[in-house]
Amino acid sequence: MGIIAISGKSGCGNTTVVRLVAQKLGFLPVNYTFRTMAKDMGIPFEELLKKAQDSLEYDRKLDEHQAELAREGNTVVGSRLAIWMVPEADLKIYLRASHAVRVQRIHAREGGDIAAIDRFTQERDAKDRARYRTLYNIDINDTSCAHLSIDTERWNAEEIAEIIVDAYRVRK
Repeated sequence: MGIIAISGKSGCGNTTVVRLVAQKLGFLPVNYTFRTMAKDMGIPFEELLKKAQDSLEYDRKLDEHQAELAREGNTVVGSRLAIWMVPEADLKIYLRASHAVRVQRIHAREGGDIAAIDRFTQERDAKDRARYRTLYNIDINDTSCAHLSIDTERWNAEEIAEIIVDAYRVRK
C-alpha cells in the first residue's frame, strides 16, 4: 500500500507527472487543487484564490481532503504541499523549474498575456509562501524533506515519471 507525494510550483509539470506515475504503477492519482476546488464550487479560479487569501479555511479544507485521499494507499498525490502534508509517503519528490520556464509553460497551457502571467505567477508564489508559513509553518522554498528534487527543464514528463517509478521500486 504505497504513497508517492509530488510537489512543485505551478508550471513544473506536477499534474502531468502525477498522472504518468500513477498510470505506470496502477495507482490512483490524487491531484485535488485550488483549480479543482474552484470548479467544484462553481466559481472562477481567481475568485477562489482571493477567498483563500482572506480565509485560511480553504487551504485547510483542500489540504486535509487531499491528505485523506492520499492515505487510502496506492496513490500518487500531487500538490504544492504534498511532501509536507503526507510526511509518511514512501517517496517524496519535489519538481522544480526556473520562473521563466514556468511562465512559458503556464502561457502555453492557458494562453493570455505573458507579462500578466509572469506578474501573476510571481505574486502567487509569494502569497502561497507567506500563507503556508502562516498556516502550517511550512516554507515551500525549503524542500529538504524531499527524497528527490528533479529539474523538470532537464527531462520531459515521461522521463521524469520513469525516474520516480524507478526510485519507488528501489525503495520498496
